[in-house]
Amino acid sequence: MEFKIDTKEAFTLITPLTNLIDANLTDALQDKCEELGQSGSNNYIVILDNCTDIDNTSPAALVAMHEVMYSNDSSLVFTGLQKGVLNKLKEDESDLLLNIAPSVQEAIDIVSMEILERDLFGEEE
Repeated sequence: MEFKIDTKEAFTLITPLTNLIDANLTDALQDKCEELGQSGSNNYIVILDNCTDIDNTSPAALVAMHEVMYSNDSSLVFTGLQKGVLNKLKEDESDLLLNIAPSVQEAIDIVSMEILERDLFGEEE
């Protein structure tokens, strides 16, 4: 599975270069995040501009990935969702369990706020 990767100081942009979100993509995305995490990156924005369809098993896989990231004090935001993909996520209400932003800039804002919140809550402990 091919991805375009753009590493910034506080987050990494990951753009899958495929048109279908399926088990292969979700597995590869999980592996890529783990690989990037080993090099110090732990906040991810997944840009799904190229993905025009999603299979029936992938929403649950994306939610599971989201939950793992947040339990490890990482951020995961999806952006660039095409209408068909978003509609499928809404069918089983997966959209309510994922961080979805309408634009890359808004995804960056979400990640930045989550980093700030973790820093603030970490100081209080």
